[in-house]
Amino acid sequence: MQYRTLGRTGVQASSLALGAMNFGRLGRTTQDEATAIVDAALAAGINLIDTADVYGGGESEEMVGKAIAGRRDDIVLATKAGLPTGEERNHRGASRRRLVTALDGSLRRLGVDHVDLYQIHRWDPSTGDEETLSALTDLQRAGKIRYFGSSTFPAYRIVQGQWAAREHHLGRYVTEQPSYSILQRGIEADVLPVTEEYGLGVLAWSPLASGWLSGAIRAGREITTNRSTFMPQRFDTTVPANRARLDAVEQLATVAGDAGLTMIQLALGFVTAHPAVTSALIGPRTPDHLHAQLAAADTVLTPDVLDAIDAVVAPGVDLAAHEKNDTPPALLDPSRRRR
Repeated sequence: MQYRTLGRTGVQASSLALGAMNFGRLGRTTQDEATAIVDAALAAGINLIDTADVYGGGESEEMVGKAIAGRRDDIVLATKAGLPTGEERNHRGASRRRLVTALDGSLRRLGVDHVDLYQIHRWDPSTGDEETLSALTDLQRAGKIRYFGSSTFPAYRIVQGQWAAREHHLGRYVTEQPSYSILQRGIEADVLPVTEEYGLGVLAWSPLASGWLSGAIRAGREITTNRSTFMPQRFDTTVPANRARLDAVEQLATVAGDAGLTMIQLALGFVTAHPAVTSALIGPRTPDHLHAQLAAADTVLTPDVLDAIDAVVAPGVDLAAHEKNDTPPALLDPSRRRR
C-alpha cells in the first residue's frame, strides 16, 4: 500500500481508501460482512474509511462504528452531511442548524467522540459560505471534527469556499471528494487543477464507474450488477451515453489484457496515477470484492498504458456528464435564468 499526505494537513492516507456506501441496505452487506471487509482492509494497510449520514439511512455509519470499535485511533475516519435524510425541509443542506444536528447524529451512530474529516456532501446553494464555514470552524474548535472538506463541488465553488474562508477568517476546506474514473474525466479540466492550486487533498469516488470498470460488464453479456438493479437507466445500452461507455470498456479490456492487468487494476491504477489524487475510494459489497480491488494497491501504470487509455477516453472528457451531480442550479431551475 502506498501512503500520501492528505493535502496540507500532514495526515498520511492510504492510496486506496474504504468507502462504506454499500454497507447495509444499499449493497445488502451484513454487519458480519462489513466487519470482515474492515478487518481485511486494515490488514492490507488501508487507514481511511469514508461514510455518510445518508448511506442506508444511517445504517452504514452504525455498521462502521461497530466494525472499528476498539481501534479508532488507527483509522482516519471520514463522514459527510448535507444530502436529504428525511422529508422535513431542514433535514438537508449545510446550514449551522443542520450541520450541528447532523454531526451529533453521526457521532452517536459511529460510537465516537470526533471524526477526522467532516465533508459537505453537496454544495448547498441556499446557504452562504460564511454560514457553513463558521459552523464547521466552531465544530472543529469544539473538538468534534479535526478537518473539514467538500464533496462534488464545481471548481468555481471550491475557489469561492477558499476565498470566503480567507475573507471571514474562518477554517477552510482541506479536501475535495469528486467523482473520477477513466470514463468520467471532466474534473481533469478544472477541479483537479484547482485542488492542486489550493493544496487540497482529493478522495476520488466511483473509480470503477459504478461497476462499468469492474470487469463484470462486457459486450454481449447481460448486465446484472447490484447497481443496475436499482439504477437501470444508467446501464441501458440503448442510451447513447451507455453505449459509448460499453464501447470504451471493450477497448479498455484490450489495453488491460495487453498490459497483463485486470480491469480493476487498470481503473484504480489510472485514478491513483494522477498527481492531484490522494486516495481512490473503493466500495466493496463483499470480502471477495475487496480482495479483487486490493490487488490494485501497488499498481503503477506505465506511460504507454496511460497513453493507450487517453486514446480511448480523451483527457477531460466525461462519457456521462449528466451523472456528475454538480450541475449549477442556474441550469436546473428556469427561474434562475429567465425574467
